[in-house]
Amino acid sequence: MKILCVCGLGQGTSLILRMNVETVLRDLGVSADVENTDVSTASGMSPDYIITSNELAETLAGSSAKVIIVNNYFDLTEIKSALQGQLI
Repeated sequence: MKILCVCGLGQGTSLILRMNVETVLRDLGVSADVENTDVSTASGMSPDYIITSNELAETLAGSSAKVIIVNNYFDLTEIKSALQGQLI
């Protein structure tokens, strides 16, 4: 399974989200290839899931990936809840 963590520029915020998603996936016992990138690059990729904010989700609406919205990239509980609702 391939997961993209997406923010506007693909550097700071998406990296933080990626690290937190990896932590949550480990806790859930789920194996996945997780990368972070910017919204423009994500548009041309074909992951299984994209995790991003509500604002950027609209930009990625045409993607074949399932878009998962997380509002607080630092909140492991919110990330876990969002992932459990979609992945498990």
